[in-house]
Amino acid sequence: MSELLIDNVSRIFPGARRRAPTRALEPTNLTIPDNDFVTIIGPSGCGKSTLLRLVAGLDQPTTGQILLNGIPVSEPGPDRGMVFQSYTLFPWLTVADNIAFGLREKGTPVHQRTAIVREWLVRIDLVSFEHHYPKQLSGGMQQRTAIARALANDPAILLLDEPFGALDNQTRALMQELLLDIWERERKTVLFVTHDIEEAIFLASRVVVMTARPGRIKADVRIDLPHPRRYTIKTSPEFSALKARLTEEIRAEVVLADTADRMS
Repeated sequence: MSELLIDNVSRIFPGARRRAPTRALEPTNLTIPDNDFVTIIGPSGCGKSTLLRLVAGLDQPTTGQILLNGIPVSEPGPDRGMVFQSYTLFPWLTVADNIAFGLREKGTPVHQRTAIVREWLVRIDLVSFEHHYPKQLSGGMQQRTAIARALANDPAILLLDEPFGALDNQTRALMQELLLDIWERERKTVLFVTHDIEEAIFLASRVVVMTARPGRIKADVRIDLPHPRRYTIKTSPEFSALKARLTEEIRAEVVLADTADRMS
């Protein structure tokens, strides 16, 4: 079981050179139960990535607390796997060694480590590239490796910060299907930040919409589309209705933010 509780969490960054502090995140409450796939969308600068970094333990909240399985989050840990938009593989390690990194760090026996790496190489379809280095891979291959590295460590929750944002449209669509296929089999708890509304709907069991900065949760929308999901569902009336609703939610926030900027 892996319940994530975000309890009255806010983040204020101190101002530099007599500037006022920046309120990046208003007090926020969110519960993500075991096996849920939650995507977070919102205008640029609304605090999506700030919230994810707080859950990862890469930053500390100004107020409130974050609990994973009842344990306070205060620093990064193996119970949370993180995948970033930028390719963060170790360039001096092969694909197989990158996937094995977390397992090696926690002392997993060699024979067990080898079996886990082999399993993930098969799942991400990179068996023939296991001895390649990151510079020899395409962007999609690098992100497949990064996802496998995060999941090989068997974290309680997987955190992804716009992991497909730098990919071309076709590769991005294939990566969405790969991640969803892994989730449908593994049923990991996932928190996924994106600016792409269609991506958010296709992947999620819930879409959380944030307001313009200072960010707070504006809507929490259940996505009741059937599983297994295939790309053809994006053309369904149900999908289109969800996309129209969420587009309007985000558009309203962008308009408010633009108005506030003009008045300031």
